[in-house]
Amino acid sequence: MTQRLSADDIAHYQTQGFVIPPYRLEPELLKGLQDALNTLIANNPGVRPEKLVSAHIEGRNDEGVHGSQRFLELAMHKPIVDLVEQLIGPDIILWGCHVFCKPASEGFETPWHQDGHYWPIRPLATCTVWVALEPSTRENGCLRVVPGSHRDHVLHEHLHEDRQDLVLNQRMAEGTFDEAQAVDLELQPGQMSMHDVYMIHGAKANTSTQRRTGVALRFMPGTSLFDRDLRPMDGKTGVPVSFGTRPLWLLRGEDRTGRNDFQVGHRQA
Repeated sequence: MTQRLSADDIAHYQTQGFVIPPYRLEPELLKGLQDALNTLIANNPGVRPEKLVSAHIEGRNDEGVHGSQRFLELAMHKPIVDLVEQLIGPDIILWGCHVFCKPASEGFETPWHQDGHYWPIRPLATCTVWVALEPSTRENGCLRVVPGSHRDHVLHEHLHEDRQDLVLNQRMAEGTFDEAQAVDLELQPGQMSMHDVYMIHGAKANTSTQRRTGVALRFMPGTSLFDRDLRPMDGKTGVPVSFGTRPLWLLRGEDRTGRNDFQVGHRQA
Protein backbone atom coordinates (compact mmCIF):
# COMPACT_ATOMS: atom_id res chain seq x y z
CA MET A 1 0.00 0.00 0.00
CA THR A 2 1.11 3.56 -0.67
CA GLN A 3 2.28 5.41 2.42
CA ARG A 4 0.42 8.70 2.75
CA LEU A 5 1.19 11.95 4.50
CA SER A 6 -1.83 13.81 5.81
CA ALA A 7 -2.66 17.31 4.59
CA ASP A 8 -1.43 18.56 7.98
CA ASP A 9 1.87 16.67 7.56
CA ILE A 10 2.47 18.24 4.16
CA ALA A 11 1.53 21.69 5.42
CA HIS A 12 3.92 21.26 8.37
CA TYR A 13 6.78 20.38 6.02
CA GLN A 14 6.02 23.35 3.80
CA THR A 15 5.72 25.89 6.61
CA GLN A 16 8.14 24.50 9.22
CA GLY A 17 10.63 22.76 6.93
CA PHE A 18 10.41 19.31 8.51
CA VAL A 19 7.97 16.57 9.41
CA ILE A 20 8.01 13.25 11.29
CA PRO A 21 5.79 10.93 9.22
CA PRO A 22 3.65 8.24 10.86
CA TYR A 23 5.39 5.46 8.92
CA ARG A 24 8.00 3.32 10.70
CA LEU A 25 10.28 0.70 9.23
CA GLU A 26 9.01 -2.84 9.45
CA PRO A 27 10.72 -4.77 12.33
CA GLU A 28 12.44 -7.29 10.05
CA LEU A 29 13.81 -4.54 7.80
CA LEU A 30 15.01 -2.56 10.81
CA LYS A 31 16.81 -5.57 12.28
CA GLY A 32 18.56 -6.24 8.96
CA LEU A 33 19.73 -2.63 8.78
CA GLN A 34 21.01 -2.70 12.35
CA ASP A 35 23.06 -5.78 11.45
CA ALA A 36 24.27 -4.04 8.28
CA LEU A 37 25.29 -1.02 10.37
CA ASN A 38 27.53 -3.12 12.60
CA THR A 39 29.10 -4.72 9.53
CA LEU A 40 29.57 -1.28 7.94
CA ILE A 41 31.43 -0.02 11.00
CA ALA A 42 33.57 -3.16 11.17
CA ASN A 43 34.45 -2.81 7.47
CA ASN A 44 35.59 0.80 7.92
CA PRO A 45 38.01 0.80 10.85
CA GLY A 46 39.82 3.89 9.56
CA VAL A 47 36.71 6.04 9.11
CA ARG A 48 34.97 7.98 11.86
CA PRO A 49 31.50 6.40 12.19
CA GLU A 50 29.88 9.87 11.87
CA LYS A 51 31.44 10.22 8.40
CA LEU A 52 30.27 7.11 6.55
CA VAL A 53 29.55 8.88 3.24
CA SER A 54 27.86 7.05 0.36
CA ALA A 55 27.31 4.02 2.57
CA HIS A 56 24.79 2.79 -0.02
CA ILE A 57 27.48 2.02 -2.62
CA GLU A 58 28.49 -1.64 -2.41
CA GLY A 59 32.23 -2.13 -1.92
CA ARG A 60 34.80 0.63 -1.56
CA ASN A 61 33.58 3.91 -3.04
CA ASP A 62 35.50 6.96 -4.25
CA GLU A 63 34.89 8.68 -0.91
CA GLY A 64 36.89 6.17 1.09
CA VAL A 65 34.01 4.14 2.53
CA HIS A 66 33.33 0.43 2.07
CA GLY A 67 29.54 0.49 1.69
CA SER A 68 26.62 -1.91 1.68
CA GLN A 69 23.79 -2.67 -0.72
CA ARG A 70 21.44 -2.78 2.26
CA PHE A 71 21.44 1.00 2.52
CA LEU A 72 20.70 1.37 -1.19
CA GLU A 73 17.73 -0.95 -0.68
CA LEU A 74 16.59 1.30 2.17
CA ALA A 75 16.78 4.38 -0.06
CA MET A 76 14.70 2.57 -2.69
CA HIS A 77 12.18 1.22 -0.16
CA LYS A 78 8.77 1.97 -1.66
CA PRO A 79 7.11 3.42 1.45
CA ILE A 80 9.95 5.94 1.84
CA VAL A 81 9.90 6.93 -1.84
CA ASP A 82 6.10 7.27 -1.60
CA LEU A 83 6.54 9.81 1.20
CA VAL A 84 9.22 11.73 -0.68
CA GLU A 85 7.01 11.96 -3.78
CA GLN A 86 4.34 13.79 -1.82
CA LEU A 87 6.87 16.47 -0.86
CA ILE A 88 9.02 16.98 -3.98
CA GLY A 89 6.84 15.58 -6.78
CA PRO A 90 6.81 12.52 -9.04
CA ASP A 91 10.31 12.90 -10.55
CA ILE A 92 12.70 11.57 -7.90
CA ILE A 93 16.47 11.20 -8.08
CA LEU A 94 18.49 9.51 -5.32
CA TRP A 95 21.88 11.18 -5.09
CA GLY A 96 23.25 10.44 -1.63
CA CYS A 97 23.27 8.45 1.58
CA HIS A 98 25.25 9.26 4.72
CA VAL A 99 25.34 7.13 7.86
CA PHE A 100 25.85 9.24 11.00
CA CYS A 101 26.81 6.96 13.87
CA LYS A 102 27.76 8.78 17.08
CA PRO A 103 29.57 6.46 19.50
CA ALA A 104 28.63 6.55 23.15
CA SER A 105 30.53 9.11 25.25
CA GLU A 106 32.63 10.45 22.33
CA GLY A 107 30.22 11.13 19.45
CA PHE A 108 31.13 14.26 17.51
CA GLU A 109 29.03 17.41 17.42
CA THR A 110 27.36 18.40 14.14
CA PRO A 111 27.54 22.22 14.03
CA TRP A 112 24.55 24.31 13.00
CA HIS A 113 24.46 24.38 9.21
CA GLN A 114 22.34 24.29 6.06
CA ASP A 115 22.81 21.31 3.75
CA GLY A 116 22.56 23.42 0.63
CA HIS A 117 25.84 25.09 1.54
CA TYR A 118 27.65 21.87 0.65
CA TRP A 119 25.90 20.45 -2.40
CA PRO A 120 26.31 20.94 -6.20
CA ILE A 121 22.59 20.93 -6.96
CA ARG A 122 20.98 23.69 -9.06
CA PRO A 123 18.33 24.80 -8.50
CA LEU A 124 18.94 23.83 -4.91
CA ALA A 125 16.27 21.31 -3.87
CA THR A 126 16.50 18.16 -1.78
CA CYS A 127 14.39 16.30 0.74
CA THR A 128 16.50 14.44 3.29
CA VAL A 129 14.93 11.45 5.01
CA TRP A 130 16.75 10.85 8.32
CA VAL A 131 16.06 7.27 9.45
CA ALA A 132 16.82 6.32 13.06
CA LEU A 133 18.38 2.87 13.46
CA GLU A 134 18.86 3.38 17.19
CA PRO A 135 17.17 5.65 19.76
CA SER A 136 17.91 9.30 18.95
CA THR A 137 17.31 11.42 22.05
CA ARG A 138 18.33 14.71 23.61
CA GLU A 139 20.77 12.79 25.79
CA ASN A 140 22.68 11.16 22.92
CA GLY A 141 22.68 14.02 20.42
CA CYS A 142 19.47 13.85 18.37
CA LEU A 143 18.89 16.00 15.31
CA ARG A 144 17.87 19.59 16.12
CA VAL A 145 16.12 21.92 13.69
CA VAL A 146 15.06 25.57 13.58
CA PRO A 147 11.43 25.56 12.39
CA GLY A 148 10.68 27.85 9.48
CA SER A 149 14.34 28.63 8.78
CA HIS A 150 13.97 27.31 5.22
CA ARG A 151 11.22 29.69 4.10
CA ASP A 152 13.27 32.45 2.49
CA HIS A 153 15.45 29.99 0.53
CA VAL A 154 18.55 31.85 1.70
CA LEU A 155 21.92 30.25 2.47
CA HIS A 156 23.47 32.10 5.39
CA GLU A 157 27.17 32.66 5.97
CA HIS A 158 29.13 29.68 7.29
CA LEU A 159 32.53 29.93 8.98
CA HIS A 160 35.32 27.35 8.80
CA GLU A 161 36.52 25.66 11.99
CA ASP A 162 39.79 23.76 11.87
CA ARG A 163 38.88 21.14 14.47
CA GLN A 164 39.11 17.35 14.59
CA ASP A 165 36.11 16.77 16.88
CA LEU A 166 33.31 17.88 14.53
CA VAL A 167 31.27 16.00 11.93
CA LEU A 168 31.44 19.06 9.65
CA ASN A 169 33.98 21.87 9.72
CA GLN A 170 31.56 24.60 8.66
CA ARG A 171 29.42 26.36 11.28
CA MET A 172 26.81 29.04 10.71
CA ALA A 173 28.01 32.52 11.63
CA GLU A 174 26.88 33.72 15.03
CA GLY A 175 23.81 35.93 14.96
CA THR A 176 22.30 34.49 11.76
CA PHE A 177 19.54 32.65 13.66
CA ASP A 178 18.03 32.24 17.12
CA GLU A 179 19.12 28.93 18.65
CA ALA A 180 16.43 29.32 21.32
CA GLN A 181 13.87 28.46 18.63
CA ALA A 182 15.44 25.04 17.97
CA VAL A 183 13.37 21.86 18.31
CA ASP A 184 14.76 18.42 19.23
CA LEU A 185 13.61 15.64 16.90
CA GLU A 186 13.65 12.64 19.18
CA LEU A 187 13.10 9.36 17.32
CA GLN A 188 12.84 5.70 18.20
CA PRO A 189 14.40 2.99 16.01
CA GLY A 190 12.53 2.76 12.71
CA GLN A 191 11.12 6.27 12.93
CA MET A 192 12.27 8.99 10.56
CA SER A 193 12.17 12.72 9.97
CA MET A 194 12.14 14.57 6.66
CA HIS A 195 13.65 18.01 6.16
CA ASP A 196 14.18 20.66 3.51
CA VAL A 197 17.57 21.52 2.00
CA TYR A 198 17.49 25.07 3.44
CA MET A 199 16.58 23.97 6.97
CA ILE A 200 19.00 25.12 9.68
CA HIS A 201 19.90 22.07 11.75
CA GLY A 202 22.63 20.42 13.80
CA ALA A 203 23.20 17.99 16.66
CA LYS A 204 25.03 18.10 19.96
CA ALA A 205 27.89 15.79 20.82
CA ASN A 206 26.98 12.40 22.24
CA THR A 207 28.29 12.26 25.79
CA SER A 208 25.77 9.63 26.90
CA THR A 209 26.26 5.90 27.37
CA GLN A 210 24.08 5.05 24.34
CA ARG A 211 25.19 5.04 20.70
CA ARG A 212 23.08 7.07 18.24
CA THR A 213 22.76 6.24 14.55
CA GLY A 214 20.77 7.74 11.71
CA VAL A 215 20.86 7.18 7.96
CA ALA A 216 20.39 10.34 5.89
CA LEU A 217 18.88 9.54 2.48
CA ARG A 218 19.09 12.36 -0.10
CA PHE A 219 16.46 12.83 -2.80
CA MET A 220 16.18 15.67 -5.32
CA PRO A 221 13.44 16.41 -7.88
CA GLY A 222 14.02 15.75 -11.56
CA THR A 223 13.85 19.50 -12.17
CA SER A 224 17.28 19.94 -10.54
CA LEU A 225 20.75 19.22 -11.93
CA PHE A 226 23.49 17.48 -9.98
CA ASP A 227 26.21 19.70 -11.44
CA ARG A 228 29.48 17.77 -11.32
CA ASP A 229 31.45 20.86 -12.36
CA LEU A 230 30.62 22.60 -9.07
CA ARG A 231 32.83 22.09 -6.02
CA PRO A 232 31.10 23.87 -3.12
CA MET A 233 33.34 24.06 -0.04
CA ASP A 234 35.79 21.74 -1.80
CA GLY A 235 38.08 20.14 0.75
CA LYS A 236 36.85 22.30 3.64
CA THR A 237 33.90 20.33 4.97
CA GLY A 238 35.74 17.77 7.07
CA VAL A 239 34.02 14.98 5.11
CA PRO A 240 35.65 13.52 1.96
CA VAL A 241 33.34 13.73 -1.06
CA SER A 242 33.69 12.94 -4.74
CA PHE A 243 30.77 14.65 -6.43
CA GLY A 244 32.43 14.16 -9.81
CA THR A 245 32.00 10.38 -9.54
CA ARG A 246 28.91 10.21 -7.29
CA PRO A 247 26.32 7.86 -8.85
CA LEU A 248 22.69 8.94 -9.30
CA TRP A 249 19.56 6.79 -9.50
CA LEU A 250 16.36 7.90 -11.22
CA LEU A 251 13.83 6.24 -8.93
CA ARG A 252 10.61 7.62 -10.44
CA GLY A 253 9.47 9.80 -13.29
CA GLU A 254 11.86 11.70 -15.55
CA ASP A 255 14.99 13.81 -15.49
CA ARG A 256 13.31 17.07 -16.47
CA THR A 257 16.67 18.82 -16.98
CA GLY A 258 17.84 16.26 -19.52
CA ARG A 259 21.35 16.81 -18.17
CA ASN A 260 21.74 14.54 -15.16
CA ASP A 261 24.21 11.73 -15.79
CA PHE A 262 23.00 8.35 -14.55
CA GLN A 263 26.02 6.42 -15.86
CA VAL A 264 28.84 8.04 -13.89
CA GLY A 265 29.90 6.11 -10.81
CA HIS A 266 27.95 2.95 -11.55
CA ARG A 267 30.17 -0.11 -11.63
CA GLN A 268 29.73 -2.87 -14.12
CA ALA A 269 28.53 -6.14 -12.66
